[in-house]
Amino acid sequence: MGAERHVPKAPGAALPLALVPELAAAEADRLITPWRTAWRRNWFYRRLLKGELCDRLRYQPSDLLPRQLERAEMLLRGRFMFGTQSVEMQSGSIFDKPAPSAAWARALHAYEFLPPLANAGGEPARVLATNLIAQWLKRYRRYREPQWQTEVTARRLINLFVHGRFVIANSDLVWRSGLFVSLHEQARLLARIAHKAPEGLARLEAAAALTLSGACLDDAPGRLGQGLARFEAEIAAQILPDGGHVDRCPETLMHAFRYLVMGIEAAQAMSHPVPPSLLSARDRMAPMLRFFRNGQGTLCLFHGGHEGDRGTLSSLLQRDEAGGMPFGFAPHSKFQRLTAAKSFVVMDVGPFPTGVYANAAHAGCLAFEFSSGAQRLVVNCGSSPNWDGALRSTAAHSTVTVADTSMGQVLRWEFASRRIGPRLLGGPDHVDSERQEAAQGTSVSASHDGYLHRFGLVHARQLSLSADGTRLIGKDRLLPKVTRRRRCQVAARFHLHPDIRVSQAQGGGLLLKLPGGEGWRFRCSGEPAIEDSIYVGTETPRRCEQIVLTGEVGGETLELVWMFERISVA
Repeated sequence: MGAERHVPKAPGAALPLALVPELAAAEADRLITPWRTAWRRNWFYRRLLKGELCDRLRYQPSDLLPRQLERAEMLLRGRFMFGTQSVEMQSGSIFDKPAPSAAWARALHAYEFLPPLANAGGEPARVLATNLIAQWLKRYRRYREPQWQTEVTARRLINLFVHGRFVIANSDLVWRSGLFVSLHEQARLLARIAHKAPEGLARLEAAAALTLSGACLDDAPGRLGQGLARFEAEIAAQILPDGGHVDRCPETLMHAFRYLVMGIEAAQAMSHPVPPSLLSARDRMAPMLRFFRNGQGTLCLFHGGHEGDRGTLSSLLQRDEAGGMPFGFAPHSKFQRLTAAKSFVVMDVGPFPTGVYANAAHAGCLAFEFSSGAQRLVVNCGSSPNWDGALRSTAAHSTVTVADTSMGQVLRWEFASRRIGPRLLGGPDHVDSERQEAAQGTSVSASHDGYLHRFGLVHARQLSLSADGTRLIGKDRLLPKVTRRRRCQVAARFHLHPDIRVSQAQGGGLLLKLPGGEGWRFRCSGEPAIEDSIYVGTETPRRCEQIVLTGEVGGETLELVWMFERISVA
């Protein structure tokens, strides 16, 4: 049975009238693409990009992403894999092959092949990287889209600045000259269009590329300051006062912090003053990253992110000079964190992100993740472009669903989705939470009205973690706010990490066995079921299981009580 059969189904949503102006603007931008391309390709515009040339990289930034040596091996065998999609290339140029998706094409033109080849090292890898760059320069020396789109150009420049010395050293003089002419034009173009990058992380990436171009190339003394100014504007727009990112995704926060660290280090290497606002943002973002870091050293899965690489996360946090520690409640990002002994819980107590930031948001209000030491027990399903709508639905999160219905729906009108993105619509209007700390442990009570308009219900959840970390007690209540005539099914879902083995326990309840031999028992007020699920915390999906506790709600309040308790396992 394929893993895709375990993925929950998610309904779509029609286009709200409020999105029509945004859709019209996106369509207008698409229609002027040929004119924009023609303008940026013509002789006069290209004269504006000319200027003093350089022939070396005076600074080599460091990027803390994982080395991905297996990707280098695939590239040397002719397999170009970006994300979960790949194209085989045995002859000719990969740039002449049809792209399986727009995302794959953007990764190719952003030189995502360069980091793994440079990290692998060796002459075969250098020759392949050099040839690929030469092929690109031959085909795309002048502006085209998507090859020269702002976000693609920014990522390509970052990859070249970080790993360029791998191909520049001992290179042919003609090839080297052509590369630096192109680098100069790309950097000058980016200085003009960085603010036009898609809203969100792409604009921070453009700011990083602009800053690095000022540090690495000596053709424009003012570009470093221009890049830092772009950073200041985007940090102010995207980073919340508590250090979280406005899209509420831990992985986005990690990459935003990564770009910020690159920019700060570049300025410091050039003895350029670093704006205090950027240093302040770094000091706020690092504790927030620690807030989301679980016992495995990776990130919790909320709002479209993956768990990330633990080595990258550790290296990034070493750049935190203040060493700020995480707090219990993120008042602006809207997450609660409970810790006791070696147990750790993070709970989403906020509404969906809005605007373009809802394009990757998940309908997981009041969902939580739970770890014991280095082992994760309860998780959310994660994210994958292959099952984007399903994995963004409420049923793919460790929270409560009503009538097998997601509290938010992905925009289903294909024309609009292509223009403005797969926007998550609906969801709660109000989410409240309250925290209590006592000698017996910590408790969080929260509620949302995401099911109020359709079903007349409010979901209230209370999580209590004992002071010794051995018990996590939960209470889910469905509160009718209108007179109800029809009853509907309610399901509390607890998706288990793939490493957890669950079985019926003697004396009732379920037994959860952890890889290290630790045991936990799940008890509840009803009869729990064990069902199949899927975990996509990385790019590779894994089968897992989920505990499902069901009940029916009508005109009266429904209460589901449950508990995870650590036990001794023989």
